[in-house]
Amino acid sequence: MLNGIIRFSLNNRMVILVIAVLCLVAGIYSTMHTEVDVFPDLNAPTVVVMTEAEGMAPEEVERLVTFPIETAVNGATNVRRVRSSSATGFSIVNIEFDWGTDIYKARQIVSEKIAMVGADLPENVGNPTLGPQASILGELMIIGLTADTTSMQDLRTIADWTIRPRLLSTGGVAQVAVMGGDIKEYQILMDPGKMRRHGVSMDEVIYAVKGMNQNASGGTLYEYGNEYIVRGLLSTNDIDELKKAVVKTSDNGLPITLDAISDVRIGPKTPVLGLASNDGKPAVLLTVTK
Repeated sequence: MLNGIIRFSLNNRMVILVIAVLCLVAGIYSTMHTEVDVFPDLNAPTVVVMTEAEGMAPEEVERLVTFPIETAVNGATNVRRVRSSSATGFSIVNIEFDWGTDIYKARQIVSEKIAMVGADLPENVGNPTLGPQASILGELMIIGLTADTTSMQDLRTIADWTIRPRLLSTGGVAQVAVMGGDIKEYQILMDPGKMRRHGVSMDEVIYAVKGMNQNASGGTLYEYGNEYIVRGLLSTNDIDELKKAVVKTSDNGLPITLDAISDVRIGPKTPVLGLASNDGKPAVLLTVTK
């Protein structure tokens, strides 16, 4: 057979030359029009389902959270493999679809399946949520933020509210995860002695705190042909205003404020769940995923 091919090629040199030129032109055309990606997506269409289960051990998370979700998505259209990971207070389920499956259709299928599971999960378990549409091999870069004078709390705030939104607005960026630093939070440190002195219980404080710092709508007021929207502007980030929040009224009619029974301040969130460093210095890290 090989001898026949060689004999045909020698006897039909012009035909072979034309075929070679056509193959060369086709190769050049394909090379010029082939998509080029520095980080090509080499994994099958995958949807990630994440669920928080606060206070649960890994065994309970697997039995009460992960297994019901796996059961719901198994057998769905075009699903070829389901993998999961159960940790303390957290469940991750990876659903892989057949090659060529539209990722948006896959996410829609998973959303419909987990919507039916949510009602059967324990009360202290959060709603299952879909992870961002990102590739397993899509980690682009890790950005480290360090400072000599700026506190780690301010650095984390800058990363969360300034840098991260701008990175997410960049085309092709699917997720930006922030790690390290001190997360800013408003803290109310109760003083048991002052609470006893003013006759305030912890339940009363919790009830008052839940209802504070929220704007309220008072409807609409019509007067002399004009329409006025009535609002109660109570939301604030001023620590001095928060201290003036009324917990209850004393027997003699005087208001008892948070400042009278506690220390209200801004501080780092506790407990600290993770630390990050860059070149041996405390830092805030941003992981950019495409």
